[in-house]
Amino acid sequence: VQLQASGGGLVQAGGSLRLSCAGSGRTFSSYNMGWFRQAPGKEREFVGRISGIRTYTDYTDSVKGRFTISRDNAKNTVYLQMNSLKPEDTAVYYCAASSNWGTTPRFFDYWGRGTQVTVSS
Repeated sequence: VQLQASGGGLVQAGGSLRLSCAGSGRTFSSYNMGWFRQAPGKEREFVGRISGIRTYTDYTDSVKGRFTISRDNAKNTVYLQMNSLKPEDTAVYYCAASSNWGTTPRFFDYWGRGTQVTVSS
């Protein structure tokens, strides 16, 4: 599976962005997908995940109620809708695919190149 994240940019605090993660391969729908982020000098952090078929989602506490993950398996694409953005959301955001159901990077087999999100105060 090859993944490519896009949609990052510069936004003011309180604004919104939608990230997309386009995947290749006929088995895309079978993968659980995750979003991670990494700020300068910090470890890569779990943001949220979505299951392959039943589209169950969960999120890290800091983004609950603000971020929403969805997927369109017909388009081999996963989305991260980010609302009410805060300066502390500034990071490089990565999408990843996993055959497992975990929240740490080691559970994810495939990674896309990140996309920068910068939230100004």
